[in-house]
Amino acid sequence: MGVKKKKETQVTSLTVCHQDLETLKSLADVEGKNLASLLLHCVQLTDGVSQIGYVKQIVPLLEKANKNGTCDPTIRSCLDILAGIYLSLNLKNPLKKVLASSLNGLPEFFLIEATQSFTSRLQEELNTSTDLYSYRRVIDNISSCMENFDLGRSSVNNLLENVLHFLQKSLVEISEENRKLAGNHIVQTQLMNDLLVSIRVSVMLVQKVQGFQRLHLKNSPIWQSMCALLSMFTNFLSDDGLLQTIQSTSGLAVILFIKAMFHPPEKIPDLISSVLLRSVDPASAPEWLLSCCKSLCCADVPPSALLFLCQGTLTMLDWQEGRMGPSGEALLLNTVHVLFTLSSQIKESTLEMFLSRILASWTNSAIQVLDSSSPSLKDSLNGNADVVRRLLDYVYTHWEHPLDALRHQTKIIFRNILQMHQLTVEESGSDLTADRFIFELTESLLRLEWHSKGKYTCLGCLVDFIGVDHILALAKTIPLQILEVMGDQSLVPYASDLLEAMFKNHKSRLKSQAADSTWIDEWHETWVSPLLCVLCEGSLDQKSYVIDYYLPKLLNCNPESLSYMVKILQTSADAKTGKKMTFPSLGSYDSRGALGALMACLRTARAHGHLQSATDAWRDLVSSARIKQGLIHQHCQVRIDTLGLLCESNRSTEIVSTEEMEWIQFFITYNLNSQSPGVRQQICSLLKKLFCRIQESSQVLYKLEQSKSKHEPGNESTRQHPSVSLQQYKNFMSSICNSLFEALFPGSSYPTRFSALTILGSIAEVFPVPEGRVQTVYQLSHDIDAGRFQTLMECLTGTFEEVKILAFDLLMKLPKTFVQFQGSVKLQGLFQAALELSTSTKPYDCVTASYLLNFLIWQNALPSSLSAYLKTQRVACGDGDKSAAVVESNTLIVIKCLLEKLEEEVSRAENSLLQAAASFPMYGRVHCITGALRKLPLNSLQLVSEWRPVVEKLLVTSYRLSAVVSPVIQSSSPEGLIPNDTDAESASRLHRILNEIQPRDTNDYFSRAKILKECGSFDLEDLSASVPNIDTSAEIKGKEGKTCDVTAQMVLVCCWRSMKEVALLLGSLCQLLPMRSVPESPDGLLTVEQVKEIGDYFKQHLLQSRHRGAFELAYTGFVKLTEILNRCPNVSLQKLPEEWLLSVLEEIKCCDPSSKLCATRRSAGIPFYIQALLASEPKKGKMDLLKITMKELISLAGPTDGSQSTVPKVHALNILRALFRDTRLGEIIIPYVADGTKAAILGFTSPVWAVRNSSTLLFSTLITRIFGVKRGKDELSKKNRMTGSEFFSRFPELYPFLLKQLETVANTVDSDTGELNRHPSMFLLLLVLGRLYPSPMDGTCSALSMAPFIPFIMRCGHSPVYRSREMAARALVPFVMMDEIPNTIQTLLAKLPDCTDQCFRQNHIHGTLLQVFHLLQAFSDSKYRMNTYFQQELADVAVCTKAKLWLAKRQNPCLVTRAVYIDILFLLTCCLDKLSKGNQPVLEHLGFWEEIRRIISGSELITGFPYTYTVPGLPQYLQSLTKLAIAAVWAVVAQAGEQNRDVPISFSQLLKSSFPEVRLLTLEALLERFSTAASALGEKGLPPLLWNMGGTFLTLVLKENHPECLCKILKILHCLDPSEWLPQTEHRVHLSPKEFLIWTMDIASHERSEIQSEALRLTSKVIAHHMQTCDETRDLVAPNLQQWVQLVVSSCGDHLPTESRLAAAEVLASTAPFFLTNPQPILGLQDTLALWKCVLTLLQSEEQVIREAATETVMTAMSQENTRRSTEFAFCQVDASSALDLALAVLCDLLQQWDQLTPGLPVLLGWLLGEGEGLMACEESAHQVEEDYPFEKTEINFWAETLIFVKYLYKHLFRLLSESSWRPLTPEMLHHLQRTASEQCHLLSQLFRVLPPTAEFLKTAELTRLRIWEERTLACLRLLALLEGKEGEDTLVLRALDSPAAANQLTLPRTETAC
Repeated sequence: MGVKKKKETQVTSLTVCHQDLETLKSLADVEGKNLASLLLHCVQLTDGVSQIGYVKQIVPLLEKANKNGTCDPTIRSCLDILAGIYLSLNLKNPLKKVLASSLNGLPEFFLIEATQSFTSRLQEELNTSTDLYSYRRVIDNISSCMENFDLGRSSVNNLLENVLHFLQKSLVEISEENRKLAGNHIVQTQLMNDLLVSIRVSVMLVQKVQGFQRLHLKNSPIWQSMCALLSMFTNFLSDDGLLQTIQSTSGLAVILFIKAMFHPPEKIPDLISSVLLRSVDPASAPEWLLSCCKSLCCADVPPSALLFLCQGTLTMLDWQEGRMGPSGEALLLNTVHVLFTLSSQIKESTLEMFLSRILASWTNSAIQVLDSSSPSLKDSLNGNADVVRRLLDYVYTHWEHPLDALRHQTKIIFRNILQMHQLTVEESGSDLTADRFIFELTESLLRLEWHSKGKYTCLGCLVDFIGVDHILALAKTIPLQILEVMGDQSLVPYASDLLEAMFKNHKSRLKSQAADSTWIDEWHETWVSPLLCVLCEGSLDQKSYVIDYYLPKLLNCNPESLSYMVKILQTSADAKTGKKMTFPSLGSYDSRGALGALMACLRTARAHGHLQSATDAWRDLVSSARIKQGLIHQHCQVRIDTLGLLCESNRSTEIVSTEEMEWIQFFITYNLNSQSPGVRQQICSLLKKLFCRIQESSQVLYKLEQSKSKHEPGNESTRQHPSVSLQQYKNFMSSICNSLFEALFPGSSYPTRFSALTILGSIAEVFPVPEGRVQTVYQLSHDIDAGRFQTLMECLTGTFEEVKILAFDLLMKLPKTFVQFQGSVKLQGLFQAALELSTSTKPYDCVTASYLLNFLIWQNALPSSLSAYLKTQRVACGDGDKSAAVVESNTLIVIKCLLEKLEEEVSRAENSLLQAAASFPMYGRVHCITGALRKLPLNSLQLVSEWRPVVEKLLVTSYRLSAVVSPVIQSSSPEGLIPNDTDAESASRLHRILNEIQPRDTNDYFSRAKILKECGSFDLEDLSASVPNIDTSAEIKGKEGKTCDVTAQMVLVCCWRSMKEVALLLGSLCQLLPMRSVPESPDGLLTVEQVKEIGDYFKQHLLQSRHRGAFELAYTGFVKLTEILNRCPNVSLQKLPEEWLLSVLEEIKCCDPSSKLCATRRSAGIPFYIQALLASEPKKGKMDLLKITMKELISLAGPTDGSQSTVPKVHALNILRALFRDTRLGEIIIPYVADGTKAAILGFTSPVWAVRNSSTLLFSTLITRIFGVKRGKDELSKKNRMTGSEFFSRFPELYPFLLKQLETVANTVDSDTGELNRHPSMFLLLLVLGRLYPSPMDGTCSALSMAPFIPFIMRCGHSPVYRSREMAARALVPFVMMDEIPNTIQTLLAKLPDCTDQCFRQNHIHGTLLQVFHLLQAFSDSKYRMNTYFQQELADVAVCTKAKLWLAKRQNPCLVTRAVYIDILFLLTCCLDKLSKGNQPVLEHLGFWEEIRRIISGSELITGFPYTYTVPGLPQYLQSLTKLAIAAVWAVVAQAGEQNRDVPISFSQLLKSSFPEVRLLTLEALLERFSTAASALGEKGLPPLLWNMGGTFLTLVLKENHPECLCKILKILHCLDPSEWLPQTEHRVHLSPKEFLIWTMDIASHERSEIQSEALRLTSKVIAHHMQTCDETRDLVAPNLQQWVQLVVSSCGDHLPTESRLAAAEVLASTAPFFLTNPQPILGLQDTLALWKCVLTLLQSEEQVIREAATETVMTAMSQENTRRSTEFAFCQVDASSALDLALAVLCDLLQQWDQLTPGLPVLLGWLLGEGEGLMACEESAHQVEEDYPFEKTEINFWAETLIFVKYLYKHLFRLLSESSWRPLTPEMLHHLQRTASEQCHLLSQLFRVLPPTAEFLKTAELTRLRIWEERTLACLRLLALLEGKEGEDTLVLRALDSPAAANQLTLPRTETAC
């Protein structure tokens, strides 16, 4: 909303040569009124904008001269000078256009003279331009002369022969120069650009100049030039070395020149047709055509050339109104057939893009021709014609293309197809909505799945074409269907655009048909009602996208719908809070519900200007209480929408009301600590909008104040005086800043700090320091004192870098006067702290050091002692900009200081690497140097002479550091390496050890492995003797002389981080430092040799490093270098990437055993090295390096004979994988996907494991590249699949390859001898084929038909490998069209053997059955499932299935095939059951259920199992059989009604099974029924069969020993009413209810977590049941309540699994009315408070799901009869932050109600003080972890904020004690607390004293912990003092918090007196 300053237009002034200037001076008159005087004044100005005014005066002056009727020599000379001025101006200079525009109005009298002048000057330009690089200026002048400039066009016409000759010469010379400079990208880019402009000017000449009418003179110079140009254009067209834009423009030029040169014109279409069809007849073709276009007249024309000729044909010929006649129509059809042929040949993405545009252009031309075409053409272009069918096929195969622009072209083509069809049927006068083509097209589109993006765009075109009524008639629920898919971000824009097109069209149709406003009801029902359902009940993502994309469009279309929506939502929201409901309730209790939808609607309406006055609208539509509910709602989107309602407005100057300010303040109190980054981003963005509104509206108020106006006209929100509003603004902003700074308290979480600092940064940005007379309502600097400044400084110490960045940026925005350091001692301390942090073993400390040093540099706050590092400081400060010079000198000082220390440390590290790792890891120093350099503008340095030696030394030191650490990084196993070089050992010892750990995975890796194998064995003792003293840890002296263990991890971290920082430093140096072209050059810091050295360094380490962290970050630095090299004007540097690339490819290819390339670890850094070289290649070029590399790699990765080494192949496969993963290569890499896939599939068959492994990884990457990133758990989700036609259209070469490979596999998959042939490639083949799916839109293109795959896939189902059979079944589905599936199933079933057959293979049966199963599953999921055809086909399948029923019975000995056949039966029953909606007439008619009952009756479920678990397929068979048995039982239940029919098997029988699979499936089915009934109608919703089953489960629960089954039984018992089964405990399990309760508590105490959780839920439900019954049973369980409380308390620990804590939260919520809020407490006070402490603990959990569950407890507690008055949020859903506050409010209120304040207060004060947590214990454990285990990760809660809990507790206790008129406690009762607090206070004082002066930086964690304990202790002391009523010395303590308002302030200043 900020106003951007408009950029001023820069106009270069015009000038004249010295001779013309002298001429003007001699011709200027004394009065200065003639043209010469005007021009003289003009050229003497230096401002181009001012000159424009003079240029515009030229023609009026000449018009006056024209009246005299003379053209004197003065005017003649001036016109000549004007021509020179025009030609001297740059093409883009506005003066050139102004001059041309002015001269177009030149009086006719002067035209001849002016034309002669311009012709003369242009002739001079043409003759004198001999330099190749000056041609462009002349070409630009020719172009500008023909562009809307009559004089220029006449001049070019006069010089046509010369101009053509010049263009010919320039094209020849430029193309030749381009060829010579191949490899020099920068110069080539300029030359190609010149070439392109020359071709365009040639085209423009032919189009705009009249002289070409003389072209029939064959031997004229113009003709010869034209022939020469045509010949060149033809060559350009086929030259792949040129840019495709040049080739494209050449295609236009060729067609245009042929059109201009060929005679007669009516034969032009035939000639061009013969060229496109490559059928030019040499006998009849003109000689000049054969001569100039020889390459185009042969049969072998490149596809790209043909494509661009088609483009030229469509662009350069006149297609209007069929002017070319029948031959033109033939050419039109020939062109499209050529394009169809090319679409199957072209792979390159840019050419694909061209093709799509040309096809769209063809459809536009066809529409133009159809306006007056012959009937035959209309027949060829109607909807049923072959051309249109192929166009639709193109649309369907490309509408999901990754390129957005190409998808857009498919939309244009589809829209034009509809228009073409309309034009072909217009004469018949038929209704388009009833047209068969349109009807079938609509139906086929509606049948498509909604994940297809093309469906939306095509339906949108149909809506525009035939209206939405036709579509709604076919699919009435389509609005809801589209809204349902709006949870997928990738589909949202398409879905919202379609919905917008539909509801706009529907509205216009309804309005036009209706006489009154009743149409709105139907429109609301169709479009608004589904929207409200989604807003209330949809998923979070779905609602968010609907609000962002759909709702604004709907309201913009019909703003009146807002009141309709608000009315329904308001009523529904009232229903949730217990008010009377008159509308249906929207939104369940656990969803965002109606309140969220209401806020979303109001927010959108206000943001788009549909609410005139926000405040009035809220008074009418929503109450203040509801706004506050929204601001702390449990669901984040409701909070965001409510905040958006307050902050957003369509008017940036709308006044912010007082109410809004109060609500914003309320929001900030509870919403800064949001875990979601997206929510934080939205909060900060919305508040920034509010601040912008305040700033901009304040400017309006200042103006009103100045004009002394009390009211803003037309705005009721400014009823008060402007000065009052301005003061409110100031107070509000100060209050906001107070809240934000208070949020930066010790121990505040990362989200809180991030939010607070971001908002503070927005305030500093929106309210800048005022300049001049500009007034600002607020300045952040006014509210920052020394304490807050220190707080910001301390934010630099956090572990999260985002917080450091925000704090640093905020500090830099403050005035420099805030650097209030107290003397040089403090300054020296800060600088020293930064130096110390830069060598810390904690990586984040060096980041802190970097920001701290940068702050000191930029604030000019370095210690004076450092000035010795700078020699020329004074001189530098006196030159140029002083502040920039100071920053530069400070940076230089710091870098010199750091570099000096780094050199010392590197020298020490060369002696002892372990000492370096333990005491001074060097990466921190390098990081600080890099950070300082990045902040400095290195292109405008003043101290160049001082910087050069620093840069040289920096490079040398970096190389030294790298040499020290690289042996570890380059070792074969860097992760476990630690060279044991203690202080007593010498440097030679280290050197010897490092020699021992040289890489053992180089190119001779595999041959070495063979040698070891040949040796048979090796001696471990010999190995350890050769590598002595290599251990996993060593003891060394660390910092401060302490002894510590140096682990391998510490050494590795030191080494790889050092390599990382060196790489980033070198990359930054290359990127930032200016380069010296020659060593003697005065400017620049890096020499060419230094850059080459850096490149060699990167090459060495990327190719030899083994540690991923090291080479990944070296890659980052190397990318920076390669980007610089590709843009470098130095040719030798520019060619380095190519040299390096060819060198490494040669090294990979040659496979030299001495090479150090890493052959394991996925080739380590080699792929990164090649990736960096290729990714930085200019994308607009021809990408030659990529082509060379891919050709080499695919050659290496392909099949090889056995004699060649496999190492190059492994490298090639790994590099290909990296390149296919690189998103920067985008669509450029797609043409190589097919070859990569071939290499991966063939590589998978290699006998070498390394090749197979790399092939698998490459294949996985290619699957992702082809089908997209997996976005869901479903492996075969249609989001990651592709239709067969689309797949094979994009990768046509995979069609024959996959078919051949599949045929080879299928023919040998199952040998007659029974020999096992696994065929590894079958797995990959089937994996690819299984990701394809059929589409109703698939064409019938025979060339890529999917039918040939079907028999081979079926044969793969005979594989002896189980997994292969399964994959074959999945892969078969997409190859069978949906309407062919039933016949295919019947054919497969017919192949199955009969029971009488003697010889059959179970593998064959299994494979066939799996194929039947998956085909049937796909058919049942299809869109056909509700029609009669579907029912009949399924019935036929069921009949065929009955014929082979023996396979499901005991006659079939194989359990695996029996199981699959039973699965097929189960699937059939489900499908037919759905069709008949539970009545099953089809199944009964077929006798299907009777057969199933026989199968079940004869199965082992009835007769018992003779098997054991060793029988193959038994678990699978058990599961299948059980599912069918359960389905049969439900079928009987559904049919029985009032009758009692025998079930084939009872649930009791199933539950008594000895196999857990049977019991588990049965229990799952029963649990689903019982849980549904429990949430709905209780037992009334259950069938009689399930009545009174509680006793059965009671019996089972004690016997069950299978964990999952036991868990299900416990869940079922929890669903059932305890009154049904609890009385049966004695009868069933011989336990009294009390004993059963004890048993469940024992289970909850000792079992595994999931069972424990369910047992706890059940126990709690039983206890709650006892509490609700009579006093007798209540007393019975009373003794066990304390055990239950302990159980709940023990389930709430942070160390426990989420499931346990979630169960505890649910239990607390369900029992809250009995134990937490009961007016007559059942438990003792200690137990009750223990449960409340559990609630508070869970509310502070890091996991959001647990916090939300705990929030339910608070909401339940607030909504009870005796507590609902405690807060204003009863019955409201609130978030955890506010729930914590509300829970404490309710608890304090309950203590008063229970009259338990006296015993309860010490407990609450103990919580405040932290009793039980132990200050000393915390300090010792934290100290131990930090000192001894610096890399150990402990469990940390990143959400909980201790002081927030302290703040809320203190606030409510203070209020409670203040409002109490009596003192409930005596000092004796508080003695323990007073003593504890005093001891803690004393201990804190001691601990504070031992901290160093800059502890906030050096001992951050310790200081933070101590401050938190200090705040807790002080808060407790204040409350104790308040209780005692002390005065005098404690007044100081009390004064800070003696009011509720002050109680809200959290961070209390530390006072020594308090301790």
